[in-house]
Amino acid sequence: MNSIPYISRIKIGFMKGLTFASGLIIICSFTSAGQEALKPRTSPLAVVSIRYKEAYLKIVYSQPQKHGREIFGKLIPFGEVWRLGANEATEITVTQDLLINNNLQLKAGTYSLFSIPDKEKWTIIFNRDLGQWGAYNYNQKMDALRFEVPVKSVPENVVYEPFTIRIDQKTDSAEIFLLWDKTQISFPIQFIERF
Repeated sequence: MNSIPYISRIKIGFMKGLTFASGLIIICSFTSAGQEALKPRTSPLAVVSIRYKEAYLKIVYSQPQKHGREIFGKLIPFGEVWRLGANEATEITVTQDLLINNNLQLKAGTYSLFSIPDKEKWTIIFNRDLGQWGAYNYNQKMDALRFEVPVKSVPENVVYEPFTIRIDQKTDSAEIFLLWDKTQISFPIQFIERF
């Protein structure tokens, strides 16, 4: 029947199995090295949102940390476009038209949110170009809205270690606060009722 004796066939089978097992161990050692745990971001992702009736507003941003650094005028230069956070550009989604800063209308949609910080005032920018990393490819032609707001100081003895966006809601209106270090920027918004 078979020209290879029974004992030789067992040895050959054993050798094939050993070769297969050795190869499997080598492959597993390479793939397990690629499965190291992901390290958390230095500037973690944050989300802040409000609801009014069926409408909502949501801001998604990353929170850089102060870490003893001088922030505005140094880390974040005055007069240059900033992404309002870290990593990806901050994005704001609104499901109903808004009145912003008491006199500007913003259509429902999703926008990148930028600013141009300065010592006395900031320019706030709602931009239609989405999915950006930082402000490196910011295109002013894609601006949907821009306006200026004054710079304020946070209360004495308060320092915001992480960049923070806070929304204080009062029924159909709210105040959006941008807070970092000892700097505070804010502007009002109001949901426009549909009739």
